[in-house]
Parts: sequence; C-alpha cells; structure tokens
Amino acid sequence: MRIDKWLWAVRLYKTRSKAAHDCAAGKVKRSGSTLKPSSPVKPGDRLEVPSPDNSYKREIEVIELLEKRASAPIAQAAYHDHTPAEILAEAEQRRLARKENRRSRREGDQGRLTKRKRRQWEEGEGHFF
Repeated sequence: MRIDKWLWAVRLYKTRSKAAHDCAAGKVKRSGSTLKPSSPVKPGDRLEVPSPDNSYKREIEVIELLEKRASAPIAQAAYHDHTPAEILAEAEQRRLARKENRRSRREGDQGRLTKRKRRQWEEGEGHFF
C-alpha cells in the first residue's frame, strides 16, 4: 500500500494530496530515510510524521493497513503513537499559549477603529468594545 494513501486513511492528514506533498518534501521518514508518496508501507514499519502544525515529529508504528479512509476509532487502532509524553505535553502548552494569545488580542487593542466603533466613541458611549 502507498504511504500517502495510508497516512490519509488513518487521518494523520486531512487530504491525500497534503500527505503526498509532505512525503515528496522529505518530511515523512522511515528509519531516517525520506519516503516518496508511492513508497510501500507494511505493518511493523516505524515512521516519523510531522505534527499538523509542524512543531514536532510524531513517531508512528504501522499496525494495520487501511485501503479507505475510516472513522476515527478505527483509524486510531491502525497505528500506535510512540511519541514521548514530554514532547506531547510541550506541544499542548504551545497550543494553549497560542489560544491565549488569540484571546488577548481579540479583547485588547484592535488597532484602527471600525466606522461603527468610531461613531460610538465620538458619541461618548465609552463602551465600544
């Protein structure tokens, strides 16, 4: 089975073309060597796959081959994630920090006022946010 098709079927990538692109770019590896999108994969293979935000590498072991995209529980049973817990915890902290940053930007100074907010400000309502 092709590696790009398997990565898409087990829901590690949203689209098969994105999986193929990352394989062609050398981001997906088996035993330290890069894989082409058409490279065969078999049960027992250990792969290095980038995370969705490319902040860390996931260590995936192939358990089962899926021909078609499956539901999430079936897809998760087709591989075993050997990524160390400290890397996952660090990635979760970065995700929460980005979420907090987005929230604070939304609540804080937004830069230039919109026409509606400017009118509210000029009318003296004082609460335009």
